[in-house]
Order: sequence, then structure tokens, then C-alpha cells
Amino acid sequence: MNRILNYIAAVTLVLTACNNDKNMSDAYGNFESIPVMVTGQGQGQLVSFTVEEGQQLESQETVGVIDTLLIHLQRELLQASMQVLDTRLQTVNAQIRSQEVQLENLQRELARVEKLRKDGAATEKQQDDLEGSTALVRAQIKAQETQKATITAEQKTQQVQAGQLDEQIRRSIVTNPSPGVVLQKYKQEGEIVAPGQVLYKIAPLDRLILRAYISGSQLSQAKTGQEVTVRFDGSGGIEELPGTVTWIASEAEFTPRIIQTREERVNLVYAMKVRVPNEGKLKIGMPGEVTF
Repeated sequence: MNRILNYIAAVTLVLTACNNDKNMSDAYGNFESIPVMVTGQGQGQLVSFTVEEGQQLESQETVGVIDTLLIHLQRELLQASMQVLDTRLQTVNAQIRSQEVQLENLQRELARVEKLRKDGAATEKQQDDLEGSTALVRAQIKAQETQKATITAEQKTQQVQAGQLDEQIRRSIVTNPSPGVVLQKYKQEGEIVAPGQVLYKIAPLDRLILRAYISGSQLSQAKTGQEVTVRFDGSGGIEELPGTVTWIASEAEFTPRIIQTREERVNLVYAMKVRVPNEGKLKIGMPGEVTF
């Protein structure tokens, strides 16, 4: 009788161990986001900054403005200088047109004198004087053309400078680059910022990444693009969500302290990332499990 009871107990223990093993997950890790560190591109006082932690932002949404008063003043001064150049260019063009008309008259007169001289009705001095006047007007036109080219080059330079100032003004407007939730705010309205300084951190929370770890013996079970089951602690117990393996490390690393694999702290593991849709149940840092 005792032998029968011992046998039944052993079978029950084996079945229980098998069931527990079936319920075990293949990889363990924690959920994380894909954050974006939003930096300022302008320099000056942050005169407006509407970002708040936990706020949902849309792509290309304006969230701040850096003081642009000095840039605007430089732009107005440059605009006045550009108007002066426009006036100079109009004057030079008018002078060139006037000299071209004068040249045409001199050329007609010179042609008439050359014809009269052949008939003996004009002197050589008259022809020489007209040729000298014609050459002088041509030289004046050439000088005016050179001055016009100089003004045109100055205009191009000022147009580039105006473009640079316009770009500085554009960069003084802080625009959110991608949709997501503000995780952390680093600057406050009224503070002085410089190009490259981080203003806030944002990440999309409608999908999270479960960074999990597998042993070398499990590599054959996982591949990029594979659909897996992700488990996590929900309000009503263990809940499941579908996930997709997006990355598997090519190099092994020592097991992180917070991670336990099926082999209970193997020496070397491979990191993997699983993309998981999130409807609000998942939080950054929450532990999760993967079943292949």
C-alpha cells in the first residue's frame, strides 16, 4: 500500500514539474521606450516654452520660441542696405542707357562725317574728334558695366546674409520632431539656451520595446521578424500581448543582475528587442516575459 502511495506521489510531482516548466517563459526583461532628445537650435532667452511632462505632443507642433529681437534688428538693417543697392543699380542702369543712346548718335555722326570726308566736305580733325568721343563713351559704358557687376555681387552677398538671418529666425522656433509623450523637461521658460542644449525628452508610448535576454542555446529559437507572446503583470493577473522580434544582438554579454533566464543566471546571454503595442497598460521599466 505504501509503495502504491509513493508511486502516485512521484507521478504527481513529475506532472506538476512538467506543467510548471510549460508555464515558464523563454526570456525575461524590462520594457523601455525609444526616446528622442529634443534640442534647441537657436541661442538666447527661451521666451515661450509650453512643454509639460506627461503631455502628448504631435509631430511638427510648435512648443517654444527663443528670443529673436536682435536677429530681427539685423534683418531690418540688412533690408535697408539692400534697398540702397537697388537704388544704386537703378541709377547705373539709367546712366548706361543714356550713354548707349549717346553712343548711337555719335556712331551715326561719325558715319556721316566719314562719307563727307570722302567727298571732301569734312576735315580729318572732325573725324578724329568724333572717333575720340565715341571711344570715350564706350569706356564710360564699360566702367558703368563694371560698377553694375560690383553692385550685383554685393546684392548676392546680402541675399545670402538675409537667408542666414531668416534661417536663424526659423531655428529659434522650437518644433516637436515626432509624436509622443514628454518624459522629462530640462529647461524652463525664461532660461538662456544655446544650440545643441537638450530641452526635453519625448517618446512614443503607443508602442514599447521589451529588451529581453536569451542564452546561447535559445538562439536557434529566435529570429528577427518572429511573432512572439509577451507576458506582463496586469491588474487582473498575468496578461498577454503579441510582440515582434526586431533585433537580436550579435555579441554575447554577461547577464544583467536584474534578469533571470531559464537557466537561472547563465554566464553569457544575448540581448533582443521585442516591439509590443501599448494601449496604456505597459509602463517604462515594467518587467516582462517572452514566449517563443
